[in-house]
Amino acid sequence: MTKKLKIVDLFAGMGGTRLGFELACEEAQVKSECVFTSELKDYAIKVYSENFGSEEIHGDINFIDPTTIPDHDVLLAGFPCQPFSFAGKRQGFADSKGRGHLFLTTFDILAQKQPRAFLLENVEGLVKHDGGNTLNFMVEQLTSLGYKVSWQLLDASHFGIPQQRKRVYIVGHKGRDVALNFAPQEPVYAGSFLEDVPFEPSPFSQLLLKNFAYTELRGKAIKDKRGGANNIHSWDLALKGPVSEEQKQLLRAVLTNRRSKRWAEAKNIEWMDGMPLTLEEIATFFTHPHLQDMLDDLCAKGYLSLEHPKQLVEESGVKKRIPHTASPKGYNIVAGKLSFPFAKIIDPNDLIPTIVATEVGNIPVYFTTGGAVYHCA
Repeated sequence: MTKKLKIVDLFAGMGGTRLGFELACEEAQVKSECVFTSELKDYAIKVYSENFGSEEIHGDINFIDPTTIPDHDVLLAGFPCQPFSFAGKRQGFADSKGRGHLFLTTFDILAQKQPRAFLLENVEGLVKHDGGNTLNFMVEQLTSLGYKVSWQLLDASHFGIPQQRKRVYIVGHKGRDVALNFAPQEPVYAGSFLEDVPFEPSPFSQLLLKNFAYTELRGKAIKDKRGGANNIHSWDLALKGPVSEEQKQLLRAVLTNRRSKRWAEAKNIEWMDGMPLTLEEIATFFTHPHLQDMLDDLCAKGYLSLEHPKQLVEESGVKKRIPHTASPKGYNIVAGKLSFPFAKIIDPNDLIPTIVATEVGNIPVYFTTGGAVYHCA
């Protein structure tokens, strides 16, 4: 190896992008040296240090003068994804926590240091954010610095990783176009990577195994949302108290019908996926002589809530939902997909789903022969 690439690693996290880049360099017989790293989250810094040793890790990039960053050949940056993610509020550059402008911070560093190339990474939601205008703006700005810029939405499961994880990669090079068209590899499934790490079964896992055989649980999601046969709801487990078969039918009917756009039209508000429905509205698709009593019981146990629908409003250029108090309160499903100790049970013969930041306390698990419970490695 005679060539040597100097790299900087911004918004470094635990170092996944750097690791992939270094492995690619090894394969190409090119030496690499990381000359600057920036990350501000303590838990990420701890893992990064364990992965790469005791090199200095700089803090918040907002407080670092670009001129003090060492000269380098390649800039790596997984700039914060929350402002563009489907899992967040999608406020983009208007993000209330200031994360949206960190692309511009990255741009300023590129403008100042002019490395030969860069690799940027973000979530799938960036592609369609603001109708594609956000990504187009980024590409235009990067191109203005003299880079040949290309981007592609890639899925980790196409590259030997047993996880569905789609990410946008934006590549720029001063001298040539970089193609990001790769032929997908044969899928590798979770079972080949799972590691048995036993822990004490929790009351929740014991409740699951009381209601289902361990073989029935593989591949199931646990959330009070739609999901067909692969979904387990809180009422399937009597998690908040006993639920009659008729009440289960009622809950499933509310879950299905609350998506209809006719409710929003009748209330003269913007449609929302999960509209609270009044007694009269529910009675149009579920008839029962004791419907009110059933709803009251489900509210008392916490399966349903009584709330106003939410109207979509825009404040300071940011869209958000607020209660529409002019509309009568209706009944709505209480729990979402993050309301349980874990949200997904891994099927060893399938891919692991994407784990987003809000799910870190609800990590997927899997069940082995005999019903023992293990964390997913």
